[in-house]
Amino acid sequence: MQQPREISPPLVLASTSPFRRALLEKLGIAFSTRTPGIDESPNVEEDPQRLVMRLSLQKARAVGNKFPRALVIGSDQVACIDDAIMGKPGNRQGAIAQLKAASGRRVDFYTGLSLLNTATGREQTLCEPFSVYFRPLQQDQIERYLDAEQPYDCAGSFKSEGLGIVLFERLQGDDPNALIGLPLIRLVEMLRNEGIQIP
Repeated sequence: MQQPREISPPLVLASTSPFRRALLEKLGIAFSTRTPGIDESPNVEEDPQRLVMRLSLQKARAVGNKFPRALVIGSDQVACIDDAIMGKPGNRQGAIAQLKAASGRRVDFYTGLSLLNTATGREQTLCEPFSVYFRPLQQDQIERYLDAEQPYDCAGSFKSEGLGIVLFERLQGDDPNALIGLPLIRLVEMLRNEGIQIP
């Protein structure tokens, strides 16, 4: 396998998510990861799109403070039914409740993406939407799925890159990577704006 290409300024992912890391590795460029350690609580009456854009930028800035010359990626995601935010379920009962609520319905995912150039102070931020249309799910289907994947740290209680795909009728959006947590199509555009060509 080819070694990741070093770029200048260096790239830093403000996340320790294994899912985001795996997605970023697809681009074939070297990067490091850091934990942003920010408060992710929503502000009063903050809509999902503004929330994920604010948090993605805060994550990039928090990590960027430690790197005077770097490109720092921040990302945040929420899942919503009728604009009501579904958090990470945390346990089996929470996941059962989320999947029952999603059964036969559309769940909208909003992924905030920020790229901060700490040398110039330039910030690029956007929100990438993606919708999942769930099949009607029976209790036994939900429980068998949870037995197989235990997606308790995933917004919406599924892993679309794994067996979770069987829960869906269809997907709608521009970038399937956004569903996993890092919209690569938009990120490549942001990196190009900073003079980084991929491939």
